[in-house]
Amino acid sequence: MNKSIKYSFVSLALASTSFIACQEKATDKAIDEEKMVISSMPEPSEKVDGMVWIPGGEFVMGTNEADAYDAEKPAVNLQVKGFWMDTHEVTNAEYTKFVEETGYVTVAEKKPEWEDLKKQLPPGTPKPDEALLVAGSMVFSPPLYAVSTQDISLWWVWIEGASWKNPEGPESNLIGRENHPVVHVAYEDAKAFAQWAGKRLPTENEWEFAARGGAEGKRFAWGDELTPNGQYLANTFQGNFPNDNQNLDGYEGASPVKSFAPNTFGLYDMIGNVWELTDDWYDALKYARLAGQAPKLDAGMNQCYNPDNPYAMEHVIKGGSFLCADNYCVNYRPSARQGQAFDSGTSNVGFRLVKDAEDKTISLK
Repeated sequence: MNKSIKYSFVSLALASTSFIACQEKATDKAIDEEKMVISSMPEPSEKVDGMVWIPGGEFVMGTNEADAYDAEKPAVNLQVKGFWMDTHEVTNAEYTKFVEETGYVTVAEKKPEWEDLKKQLPPGTPKPDEALLVAGSMVFSPPLYAVSTQDISLWWVWIEGASWKNPEGPESNLIGRENHPVVHVAYEDAKAFAQWAGKRLPTENEWEFAARGGAEGKRFAWGDELTPNGQYLANTFQGNFPNDNQNLDGYEGASPVKSFAPNTFGLYDMIGNVWELTDDWYDALKYARLAGQAPKLDAGMNQCYNPDNPYAMEHVIKGGSFLCADNYCVNYRPSARQGQAFDSGTSNVGFRLVKDAEDKTISLK
């Protein structure tokens, strides 16, 4: 990798690569099958357009499966209160309306500031050439042949001018993708949209409870088989990642929202399509701390903990994306979780929102 590419890739995107660089999958599977305890909290009488009521209750968060990643273990018993949740990921059309009404400019559209970037890099990291500090974002660019899955720079490219409205760079646009999930949004971009819409980002606990749809102990959101009876139930990657996407599910990249059947709560694309941002800081030992198997974080400590990236400032993302493949990573499961740099977006990360029962909302129609 030449010096120019190295600076562009490392200095501008290092903190966002922890979720992209999926670990090689483990083997075997062991999990108890149980039912979630759904709360008796009644659905509010006033409906919320575009959202469904998630009743809350008790559930097992995380997993004890052998074929899962350490950050998902051990399984712990938790409770969540009832809340409203968007039936689908926020779309390009919805984000366009927000930008048109507010004039908001996303992180990817702004020149990065070195003083902010170096906070997530090892001390002493030299400042890259000023010419490399340009507005842009990380775009998936598949190689033409099989490559090692240990080097993410072989399929992720920093493209100047890539943003939510130009997903592959300045020459691309949203024509025909109005109903696709918005991507290239950083945490603050999602928060700004949420404030405008009168909603909020979900917690990780809320997101996982909703994704399970009332079923406990199932590997996938719909059961224990990825493709029951040969049916594809989510937008993932089929074939040899990253170069050979066979598109057996009908989509090479992101798909329009609601392209696959909803779960039992009425939520679409909780698995696959694009990763979804949550409001929680990423802590790789979250479940171990909850289970008393690791020390709790002190109030004055960085609430983000990623042993693979000690300078990380990341939020949890959930659900996997159209790039999750059986030969590379198995993050198309409710318990899957990774970190996403708070100031970075990519072409496979979006979001959906939730709303508390007592809050008011603004219709997007």
